[in-house]
Amino acid sequence: MALDPRFRALFETFFEEAAEGLTAAEGALLNLSPGSEDSELVNLLFRSIHSIKGGGGTFGFTHLGRLSHVMETLLDQVREGSRHLESHSQDLLLQSVDCLRCILIAHKEAVDVDEERCERLSLEIESILAAGPGAAKEAAPNTEVVESLHSQHGWRIAFQPFPHFMAHGNDPYRLIRLVQELGPTTIVSSFAEAKSFASFEPETCACSWILELRGEASREEVRDIFSWVEGDDCELEIVELADESASKTEAEFEVASEVATHATSQASTSVQMASSSIRVPVDKIDSLVNLVGELVITQSMLARVEQDNVLHQVPELRDGLGELERNTRELQETVMRIRMLPIGTTFARFPRLVHDLGRQLGKHIDLRLSGENTELDKTVLENIGDPLVHIIRNCVDHGIEAPASREAVGKDPMGTIDLRAFHQGGHVVIEVRDDGAGVNREKLLAKAAEKGLVEADAALSDEQVLQILFHPGLSTAEQVSDISGRGVGMDVVKRNIEALGGAIAVASEPGKGTLFRIRLPLTLAIIDGQRVRIGDETYIIPLVNIVESLQAKHHHITCIAGRAEVYRFRGEALQLVRVSEVLSVPRSQKSRDGMVVVVEGDDREVALVVDELLGIQQVVIKSLDTNFERVAGLSGATILGDGTIALILDMNGLIRLANSWRHSRATQSRCRLASQ
Repeated sequence: MALDPRFRALFETFFEEAAEGLTAAEGALLNLSPGSEDSELVNLLFRSIHSIKGGGGTFGFTHLGRLSHVMETLLDQVREGSRHLESHSQDLLLQSVDCLRCILIAHKEAVDVDEERCERLSLEIESILAAGPGAAKEAAPNTEVVESLHSQHGWRIAFQPFPHFMAHGNDPYRLIRLVQELGPTTIVSSFAEAKSFASFEPETCACSWILELRGEASREEVRDIFSWVEGDDCELEIVELADESASKTEAEFEVASEVATHATSQASTSVQMASSSIRVPVDKIDSLVNLVGELVITQSMLARVEQDNVLHQVPELRDGLGELERNTRELQETVMRIRMLPIGTTFARFPRLVHDLGRQLGKHIDLRLSGENTELDKTVLENIGDPLVHIIRNCVDHGIEAPASREAVGKDPMGTIDLRAFHQGGHVVIEVRDDGAGVNREKLLAKAAEKGLVEADAALSDEQVLQILFHPGLSTAEQVSDISGRGVGMDVVKRNIEALGGAIAVASEPGKGTLFRIRLPLTLAIIDGQRVRIGDETYIIPLVNIVESLQAKHHHITCIAGRAEVYRFRGEALQLVRVSEVLSVPRSQKSRDGMVVVVEGDDREVALVVDELLGIQQVVIKSLDTNFERVAGLSGATILGDGTIALILDMNGLIRLANSWRHSRATQSRCRLASQ
């Protein structure tokens, strides 16, 4: 059903609120133990479904209303204490939540609703209700009854009255009631294009109906009801339901399959449907308004000083400029906080994911969440969900052992996955830890050697071995399944995280589990940066990457094997990266001995050699991808106060670029020696 553009804003609000309600309902269902009588969770679940039912009825979403109504009836009995919520009903309600989400997506994207799925779930819940409440432990519904109800003979009746239908004394609703007397009937109405009020004619029929009648009524009985009006006053089409489904073309089934696949994907990987709006707490808005008021006052003061144009007021002008700078910075920080959202909105999808995968694999898994209130930039938040999905799926499939295997080694048969987020410096850190079997080093090396990634007898450190996990096409799964095994995932995870300016590290201990650690920037819009001079150009190093800056001391530089250089820093030997050489920046005449900037990148520390430190300032990041193309070693550009452009260094990319440059130079040297 196409949405009326006049009510687009109302529809969007309903979709957002309904999606939030479904997320709340799903969370409540997952937190309810079978047979539980947690009244608070049951009430939350009931209110969520009740609100969706009301909204769906308001907008004429028939299938949404039907399914949510039977769900509400079942939950009402649980709420009153006349029925216990058993595991079968819990699973059925979870499937119904998924179906409601798919219905919303179908209406939002103006595609057909999966009516068969909605009807099947509604009938299954009705069969449970038909057994009546009162049993302390409900039985699974009679599947024979459900199947017989679903597969009953029936008719699809397309009833479209002509505009003059009611002018001849006909009543469409009386005809519909007569059809309902023949058996259970599903009714879907649609309206002709709305006209202006001035041209509206009350006696004109602008509505049509699709009726699905189930039962043993014959075609003649149905046609007799419409015999008075068929032909002269309406168009009528009566098709047997079985015939109708059999006559669908292959193309129609492909379209339906694509819609169902898309809807299911949206349901399993999205906490809520995509929205361009952000709900902002009132206190943040109030703070923003107050700061804007202060900014206006300061601006007025500066305008008065400029009009007076007297020399003795220069100190007052300086004070005003200082005040303007402080207010502007606070205003900027407040605006950026508005873009910050709690990561709990992303975490909320994972209890359902772990629940379903665990049941599919026959594993018992407890997912523990912490740090849900940790805030992250909306753009980062929207792009971190899929990488986390890949990691958690791997933890469930590869990490956590089967209950029998865990018991055999003295572990609790129920595995645990800890998902937590916290602030650390200028970053947000997300950790995913499982208590499974850990990474099998020998098996991973064997797979890597089989694919030619490493030498069969290579001596690699544990860190180097674990980095093989992120190589494209590598999988240690014994067989391919719909969960994992094709070697697609972890390389994408690393690439997506690095595209956000973050980094991922992995640690594992055989028999005790694996830890994935993700470091992400708080925001992708504005950063504090250290301006440095390299040759005649100015570059920006993000302040969060800098450990320490110091004057270069040549006696601390050591050359290894004639090519690689290291810098001794606090008892450690750090890789030395001469940025001018890596980026091919010509040395300037005013270049001196240089400075060393110790930075964190690619999960380690390195020493960058630059010509000069120029100062610290906030910079607005402008993407190179939009106007140019992605450049290795650079994360973007910014415009400085004097109007010049400075490039922003990407520490992860710069370190990899330096290693590649060093390897290339070493290869060239060996070739020259061989030719001599």
